[in-house]
Amino acid sequence: MAVIPAHAESRWHYVYLLRSRATDKFYIGCTNNLRRRLEEHSRGKSVTTKRMRPLELIYFEGFRSADDAWRREKHLKYFGSTMARLKSRLKGTLTAWAG
Repeated sequence: MAVIPAHAESRWHYVYLLRSRATDKFYIGCTNNLRRRLEEHSRGKSVTTKRMRPLELIYFEGFRSADDAWRREKHLKYFGSTMARLKSRLKGTLTAWAG
């Protein structure tokens, strides 16, 4: 796995998928600093996910363009078939979660 230098991370934009251990629900987000954003989620700084804690990052995609990342986030959020395909791709991860 490639290590992303801290100075290079801000040049990337990420779409990420979190899963709540408490509610078994998913959260899809977009950020230009994945490490910082995950820390905010874990500390309850996000109103949307505060009650969903604890959370686990189960998937992310990186983009060079903020517009591309934003479009992908919206696509995952609003097109159920896309989310269903992603869940199918993550079947092993989601099964392991339940175990």
